[in-house]
Amino acid sequence: MRTVVLDAGALIALERRDVRMLALAADLVGARVAAHMPAGVFAQVWRGSPHQHAVMRLVRTGAVRVESLSEEIAVRIGLLLAASGASDVVDAHVVLLARKLRATVVTSDPHDLHKLDPALGLVVV
Repeated sequence: MRTVVLDAGALIALERRDVRMLALAADLVGARVAAHMPAGVFAQVWRGSPHQHAVMRLVRTGAVRVESLSEEIAVRIGLLLAASGASDVVDAHVVLLARKLRATVVTSDPHDLHKLDPALGLVVV
């Protein structure tokens, strides 16, 4: 795993101090793995709670690149949702970003992501 895309479940696992997610976070900070996440993922999870200390620390290290939602990507997300019959904009952004980067997705919800792309590489936390 050289490049990963984090979904909301990955960040929640980090908050909950999941052993696998803590190890991945250490690899991200140590630059052994490159990480990206759509801005919508961060918005889904962030509530400013003191329990989210690990999430903010990880983002502030620069180990995770937060990807914006442009007009071009919004159109591609809409087309993916139409083709799959799904409706979650953030999940679709995760899938498109993973495809673009040829990355593995770190998730707690493999079913929704596989509905969008059955061939997507996933690590479930």
